[in-house]
Amino acid sequence: MNYPGHTIQQDTVDEASVKAIQHQLNKKGCGPVKISGDYNTDTFNAVMLFQTRFNDVYGRPLDADGIVGPITWAVLFGAKSNKAIINAPNKLLRTVLEIAAAEIGVTDTKSGTNPIDKYLDASAAAKGKPWSMAFVYWCFEEACTKLKVANPVFKTGDVLSGWRKSRGKILTCHDAKVNTSLVLPGQVFIIATGGGQGHAGFVERNENGLLTTIEGNICIDSADGSIGVFRRTGRFIDSINTGFIQFE
Repeated sequence: MNYPGHTIQQDTVDEASVKAIQHQLNKKGCGPVKISGDYNTDTFNAVMLFQTRFNDVYGRPLDADGIVGPITWAVLFGAKSNKAIINAPNKLLRTVLEIAAAEIGVTDTKSGTNPIDKYLDASAAAKGKPWSMAFVYWCFEEACTKLKVANPVFKTGDVLSGWRKSRGKILTCHDAKVNTSLVLPGQVFIIATGGGQGHAGFVERNENGLLTTIEGNICIDSADGSIGVFRRTGRFIDSINTGFIQFE
């Protein structure tokens, strides 16, 4: 059975999904629970037991919260029951991802004619400063110029200012963790790193809570040490400690 697109928890009205969950709980030895379609206390407790016994599809322990979101669902019904989310929700975000992907491989030369200066200049960020948010802003500026629309992103190279002054739709890290299917391609993720600093990038793909992202100001080869724009395939949603922004 495929994931229904919403979390299942106590007070959820979705008889078919709850019955399917109850059946799987019994099948996997976490019952017995009555197959009633009612997400009652017995079902909640059985889900908690299941979550303490099983790992997610990537081998990490499940969160024992009694909530069946996409990650727990994938373990109950198999990873293929959750379809990878690969399509951005609007034309602007599709265009932004195309532009961001075309920048993969651009590196910070730190001297001379530096390719990343265009990101800093577009966002009015100072030279030598972290530039992940500047890259995000530049990609939106290029996309909006191409589409002949106003740029909805606050003009800044500072990650946390971009988050606080965002005019986009905010998805908190808590809500994203509870229902990972809310994380969509084209959204901007925000990580606070302490000391008023942070890191930002684009979600390109979401598969069972594992993200493929496009990010600026990162290093993916520790031997080489180059800092630049790269595609990363190892970020989990629960590693995003601030949230996501969806621009329209």
